[in-house]
Amino acid sequence: MRRNIVHPGASELTYEIREIVAVGERLKTLGVPVYWENIGDPIAKGRQMPQWIKDIVADLVANDDSSWGYSPTKGILATRQFIANERNAEGGVQITPDDILFFNGLGDAIQTTFMYLHSSARVLGPSPAYPAHSSAEGAHAKSEHLTYDLLPENGWLPDLEDLRNKVKYNPNIAGILIINPDNPTGTVYPEETLRGMIDIAREFDLFVISDEIYSRITYGETKMVPLSAVLGDVPGMAMKGLSKEIPWPGSRCGWVEFYNKNVDSNFAKFAKSLVDAKQLEVCSTTLPQKALPRIFAHSNYQAHLAGVADEYAGKADFLADAFADIDGLTLVKPQGAFYASPTFDAGKLRNDQTLPIADEAVRAYIEEIVTNVPNDKRFVYYLLGATGICVVPLSGMNSRLEGFRMTLLEPDEEVFADIVERLATAIKEYLES
Repeated sequence: MRRNIVHPGASELTYEIREIVAVGERLKTLGVPVYWENIGDPIAKGRQMPQWIKDIVADLVANDDSSWGYSPTKGILATRQFIANERNAEGGVQITPDDILFFNGLGDAIQTTFMYLHSSARVLGPSPAYPAHSSAEGAHAKSEHLTYDLLPENGWLPDLEDLRNKVKYNPNIAGILIINPDNPTGTVYPEETLRGMIDIAREFDLFVISDEIYSRITYGETKMVPLSAVLGDVPGMAMKGLSKEIPWPGSRCGWVEFYNKNVDSNFAKFAKSLVDAKQLEVCSTTLPQKALPRIFAHSNYQAHLAGVADEYAGKADFLADAFADIDGLTLVKPQGAFYASPTFDAGKLRNDQTLPIADEAVRAYIEEIVTNVPNDKRFVYYLLGATGICVVPLSGMNSRLEGFRMTLLEPDEEVFADIVERLATAIKEYLES
């Protein structure tokens, strides 16, 4: 074309979690049964929606014609008031319905947030990174995403002094991103760590983004502390949604809560720009907004959350036991969300390791695609070809560490146990090859 039409940040738009699906689909055509442990979709993994939630949605569809129409740009007022009341009852920063803005899922919220940041403003995020955040921030900045390291030897928590230095010596950093509970590691941030991060934001006049989509899915010893409880007078925003805890990923219903808008005029203008952007889009999906208060206030909801947490806690324990005797692999047992990210010890992976694959066509395909890839991606491809187990390499999640992310979502306990045991066997065999 006579003009280049490609955005300068387009090369940063990568999403390894879904990109590996193409490899899995190709292997399926070659006869390999694939076990999708890469994508955090509880419904795709076979989780059944509770009937009482189905009843709420069915009643709205059948009897509330307004659920079929547009909502106000910021979201349905009664729903925003319900959320504000819940948040304010927790203590911490107080909000009003006007401090809440609905999006079509957190993917929409993330993309819009980074799209409307000033072109020179950078947001420092965790590594390993969740690709929706890292890709959007990198594309916005037309550069690689800036990160602070989460350390497996520190329970996947950051080195706060290192984080502070990265902020101090890069004046373009305007914000810090926290994912709590974390995706992909499953760690839950202790209050002390959060307050340390907020102190850095306060010292350098930054704002804070906290992705709290998994805030109600915790099962470890560390209590989930929301951003609003520790933020004090620092400007910030929390991202929340329905996709994981209910779970209702197809609702595409997420929202942002703005905190302390009035303490900084620049942050207030930024928050307004996101509202203006949503106004151009008209509004977010109405039906899940109407259902939200009914679901959250239902007498079965807390028991529903407790049951989900117990299930994931048991799977986290099983996974930790299964991997405990693997020399060269480290697992920090997750405490929240439904992911685990084992890492390989330094030097344990090489570019000549393999797993036996009996089918010649499958083996030929795997050997073709492992050329010049990171060592953990090589392992993931061989694992997929040899066992059909599909996980995500940490190198595809903006990480300097070699490892992989898997889910705890398989609802059938026997199938989950079989997957984990076959995975442990494959890891041992690969490391010995």
